[in-house]
Amino acid sequence: MTQLSLHAGRRHWRGWKLSIDIRDPSISLTNMVNMIEVRRATVWDALTISNIVKDTIRVSNSRDYPASVIEQVSANFSAEAVHELINRRTVWVALINGVVMGTASLENDTVRTVFVAPSAQGGGVGRCLMETVELAATNQNVNLLKVPASLTARSFYARLGYRDVREILYGEEHTFLMEKSLVKPLVE
Repeated sequence: MTQLSLHAGRRHWRGWKLSIDIRDPSISLTNMVNMIEVRRATVWDALTISNIVKDTIRVSNSRDYPASVIEQVSANFSAEAVHELINRRTVWVALINGVVMGTASLENDTVRTVFVAPSAQGGGVGRCLMETVELAATNQNVNLLKVPASLTARSFYARLGYRDVREILYGEEHTFLMEKSLVKPLVE
């Protein structure tokens, strides 16, 4: 397999390795310090992704949403539903020591379904997934990346440079549409 490997030199991201298979446009971003690997999801990952999403919603989002919203949103992520998402979107999984600990996806110009297992939150998994999504979006010539953010994830996206566009209410479910420009300003 022919691969191109790049090593990021930014001070706070030393140890990241980016691998792109030239024959397959998939992206693998690995944090060499925490051993976080991000790869494209396969249909074989559907059950694991389903379990991570449901667990994360029930544990992490329960402080911001009533039980009725938690159960309603969780019901949308059965293994069968995730299988369909994998077929419709570009979906990634993040692994720590070979174990899937998070997921994220890209659908056109919108980030979807970013979830990190509660036991792995705060360890760089979400950031690694988002860097992968942003790189893929840039490669697809997306200039403005959008993300519908839960109350729980809003501050995470803000730390990554996303800004609020508008509030969205679906009954008791309260979210925010956020966006980030992927166009780097020209420096003179």
